[in-house]
Amino acid sequence: MAWRDAKASRARLLLFMASIILGIAAVVSIQLFSQNLTANIQRQSKSLMGADFLIDTDQLPNARAQAIIDSLKPDASEVNFVSMVAFPKNDGTKLVRVRGLQGDFPFYGTIETQPVNAATNYQVSGGALVDATLMLQYNLQAGDSIKIGEITLPIAGALKAIPGNTAVSTAVAPLVLIPFRFIEATELLQFGSRKEYQFFYRQPNVDLVALEKKLQPLLEAENADLDTHTGTSSRLGRRYDNVGSFLNLTAFIALLLGCVGIASSVNIYIKEKIKAIAVLKCLGASRKQSFLIFLIQIAGIGILGGFIGTIVGVGLQELFPIVLKEFLPFDLTISITAQPLIMGVLLGLVMSVLFALLPLLRTWYVSPLEVLRFSGDSSKQSKNAIYGVITVIVLFLYAFSFWLLKDWLYALAFIGGILVTFGVLAGIATLTMKLVKNYFPKRARFTTRQSLLNLFRPNNQTIVLLVAIGLGTFLISTLYFTKDILLDKAALGQTSESANLITLDVQPDQVAEVANTFEANNLNVLDNIPLVTMRMHSIKNELVNKLRTDSTSQIKGWLLNHEFRTTYRSELIDSEEIVAGEWVALQKEKDTIQVSISDNLAEDANVTIGDFIVFNVQGVLMETVVKSIRKVDWTNLQPNFTIVFPTGVLENAPQFNVLTTYAPTEESSATLQRDLVSKFPNVSVIDLRQMFTVVEDILDKVSWIINFMAFFSILTGIIVLIGSVRTSKYQRIKESVLLRTLGAKNKQILTITALEYLFLGILGSLLGILLALGSSLLLAVFVFEEPFTPSLIPFLVFLPGISLLVLGIGLSNIREVLRSSPLEVLRKSG
Repeated sequence: MAWRDAKASRARLLLFMASIILGIAAVVSIQLFSQNLTANIQRQSKSLMGADFLIDTDQLPNARAQAIIDSLKPDASEVNFVSMVAFPKNDGTKLVRVRGLQGDFPFYGTIETQPVNAATNYQVSGGALVDATLMLQYNLQAGDSIKIGEITLPIAGALKAIPGNTAVSTAVAPLVLIPFRFIEATELLQFGSRKEYQFFYRQPNVDLVALEKKLQPLLEAENADLDTHTGTSSRLGRRYDNVGSFLNLTAFIALLLGCVGIASSVNIYIKEKIKAIAVLKCLGASRKQSFLIFLIQIAGIGILGGFIGTIVGVGLQELFPIVLKEFLPFDLTISITAQPLIMGVLLGLVMSVLFALLPLLRTWYVSPLEVLRFSGDSSKQSKNAIYGVITVIVLFLYAFSFWLLKDWLYALAFIGGILVTFGVLAGIATLTMKLVKNYFPKRARFTTRQSLLNLFRPNNQTIVLLVAIGLGTFLISTLYFTKDILLDKAALGQTSESANLITLDVQPDQVAEVANTFEANNLNVLDNIPLVTMRMHSIKNELVNKLRTDSTSQIKGWLLNHEFRTTYRSELIDSEEIVAGEWVALQKEKDTIQVSISDNLAEDANVTIGDFIVFNVQGVLMETVVKSIRKVDWTNLQPNFTIVFPTGVLENAPQFNVLTTYAPTEESSATLQRDLVSKFPNVSVIDLRQMFTVVEDILDKVSWIINFMAFFSILTGIIVLIGSVRTSKYQRIKESVLLRTLGAKNKQILTITALEYLFLGILGSLLGILLALGSSLLLAVFVFEEPFTPSLIPFLVFLPGISLLVLGIGLSNIREVLRSSPLEVLRKSG
């Protein structure tokens, strides 16, 4: 019976199936991609680092650290730092990361260059490998020269890839490789320079776990660190797990939207089958038999939909390496595993049956007397059964979310958010129907009145259409609003009072000449900030060396080895505000030195007002007391500090300076950078406009990924919309033919349908945008702590676009309606 009935209703059942295909495809494709990513990271972990393990330190190793490094016999080493370089060919300048390498690095993986032999020849020939994109930007070729500090080297080739480097980091500071023997001649490693020394080891048979357990505490005591290829791959895996969880949830939303469509369509489908079920019961069919007939149908289309969705997902996951290639430090090899494929088919079955259970319960309570009743279904369903089914659905959704997120609280929040969003959309739809029913003007035109009264007619699709339209619009609009918040946080104030050029590592004897260079280019010095480097020696009378080995300590480990760059001044700046304590502008001679720290440092160091911190300032111990705690806006692109001293303390300490200015045009910025690089090779210049461009480019890539996933929800919503409209197609034909029998013209019928779906499209998309507006406002206030100015794109593009799309789908049935003869209704009733 299930097979026979399904053949007669195959068009509708295919639409049910189409509702979940895209959701299953999205989930399966992302699951496959996540498994491939994990497998590739594990398989290529050595190639990602280029070695079995490395030791790194941000200062020249002291005697004890060097003894540990030498005892393990490093096979290669490097020093890397950020610096300005110049290209004599076209007078171009650029902030880059210089890596001075010696030894046969990498031991795993390869350095990819153009020409190919440059990767092995540059050490012998004494040339430089320059980032390939940078060479294109400055029209450079192999054989041209690059000036790094006090030396000029020939460019041996274009650098395409090297282990340990990512496209994102290259976008901020492109890479330049040179032989280690030239580093000293550059004269760039001066006091205050940010540098990192790394020592690479090829020891494939060593027990990395035991090695790390033994050496890590010893190295940390000497401000060094041990990093293994397994540790690197584990951190990278966790980073992409977060991305995978987000993509999984987006796919899950698309699947949920499809399931809502199934529930609605099955509801109407069962309503139309009530009399057939009553006839079966008159002929002796039991409750169980009538229930199973339709359960088998839904299970069948769930399995088939899951199978088709799985096949589509296998094809889709091939796109992810292309979409995410900017964020992957390696080439991704795709392979197919069985688990996501089995999961896709089972998910299609379970989700279809779960969401169809509520309407299917109606078949259980159909009375044989329904054959004799003229008007619809009057059977009463068990409230306990309904509540039981709802409970099972919510528990399954929570369990599936927990499996995706691996965190019970996040899963609970996600399911709660989804239920609230669905509830708001369904509640507003219900309220709209009641308002129209009770308060719509009775004197309105016939077509207008009829179109809006259709919103609460029997078999109406108001709730499901508003949920489908609203949720899809909500997702895509939230993306745009959130992107605007992020861009606003990174936006630069284009005024002469806002610095957009930051000059770093200016030595004390260079400050006056750098300032004169600014003036010679008609630019003013906006800030002259002194920087003093130091480390923490003790916190609240606890030695840092002891805290490193204390597993019960509440202090975050990062600050125990961190070299702080601090400053001294008498005033707060725009990005700061005091949240506790009292600001001290000038230090009194007899008082303990009073410092101000940022709120995040206070939290991580577990200190508050009145606590003591002893700093090691280049070998001199300095006792301080926390006098104030500041809230710092770190997204403000200007020099911000975790620790600020009052004036009268650090003036005579070894220091260097940061000078800032405002360059009104790119040309003036480029001219200043050329002058500074030619006169002061050790000075680095950060152009905040370029930084903003990098941030915007990264956000655009992330937005594309989110758009790609939101597309599944939007397209699923469209399929649900089509399915819902088509499911009620025969009801519409009957109603329209009855109207024509009563004298209505084709134009009136067309107008009635158009107005109804236009109203649903406008209301649904407007609700989605307004919900997105509210959620984005909450994100701006409580997460980003930023003023919120919404984008007009959702209002100007999504609102009319989605409304017209809904209108077009709604009118897709009208052609057949307009061709139907009024006699058709008489034949059907006969």
